[in-house]
Amino acid sequence: MLLSTDAPLAEEYDLALVDLDGVAYRGKDPIEHAAEGLAGARTAGMDVVFVTNNASREPESVSAQLCGLDIPSEPGDVMTAAQAAAAVLAGRLEPGSKVLVVGGAGLVTAVKAVGLVVVASADDDPAAVVQGFAPDIGWRQLAEASYAVQRGAWFVASNLDLTLPNEHGFAPGNGALVGVVRAATGVEPVSAGKPEPTLYHLAVERRGAARPLVVGDRLDTDLGGARAADYPGLHVLTGVSDARDAVLAPPEHRPSYLGADLRSLLVAHRAPEPVDGWWRCGRARARVSAGVLELDGPAGSLDLVRAACSAAWEAADRGQPVDPGTVPTLHVDEG
Repeated sequence: MLLSTDAPLAEEYDLALVDLDGVAYRGKDPIEHAAEGLAGARTAGMDVVFVTNNASREPESVSAQLCGLDIPSEPGDVMTAAQAAAAVLAGRLEPGSKVLVVGGAGLVTAVKAVGLVVVASADDDPAAVVQGFAPDIGWRQLAEASYAVQRGAWFVASNLDLTLPNEHGFAPGNGALVGVVRAATGVEPVSAGKPEPTLYHLAVERRGAARPLVVGDRLDTDLGGARAADYPGLHVLTGVSDARDAVLAPPEHRPSYLGADLRSLLVAHRAPEPVDGWWRCGRARARVSAGVLELDGPAGSLDLVRAACSAAWEAADRGQPVDPGTVPTLHVDEG
């Protein structure tokens, strides 16, 4: 169920593990209130590490973009899926092993940094293939990866995100491109990125944090990763998964907190409570009756979404899930 706090999240937790695409920015464009929310969290004493499934870019490039969006950061504030994939490779391969890299500069740099040798052809007899997103990946690279995997190379993916949000909409993500190699070989890759907990654990170890909080927009990756890592998660409604998705989320994807945007780090959060057969949160309440979600309260409020989540999750957990057809699109107007 959702959690409650007496103090703002930025005071309750010492480290925010913040996703990028859909949370801090969308493509090249800033997300409204992201800079404001992160600045306030830092002022309150909260540390921030940006944790992204994007493996194509160097941390230096990511931090430069953030600085350009009025979000001060250093390369050490960025943890990428490329770094997580390299850590997975290094955990199994001997130093100096050959790895066929299909991806961008960030993945190449990360693999080299852990003492592995980057190659570009299956004829180089690589011990592993690692694949991460890059916008210029083409047929030849995917073919070389397929040949190597067919010959027995270990197949590792930086992440399996099917889509990548940008300023135009949702583009094919690394998971879609990995699907090409999977289809050609029949081999399922090991994934290093979210929802696997590796990225989060590496970031927490880097900072020495005691009370980390995951912040993301995707229930299946960001919040699923939070559950896998056993960290509380804040779902912000600025990216892929909307409020209705949260209501219908399975247990392994459910957040601990809900917020409209990153300003939700600066406020206390209240959790719904059961009252007379309803789940009540502030002036909003919700219940599930005979599979139908019933809502009562101010439209556009986070409290109504919170109440709806609690009602739907409790019903699903006792074997009487809500009919998805009765769950409306829920718009949130407040911060």
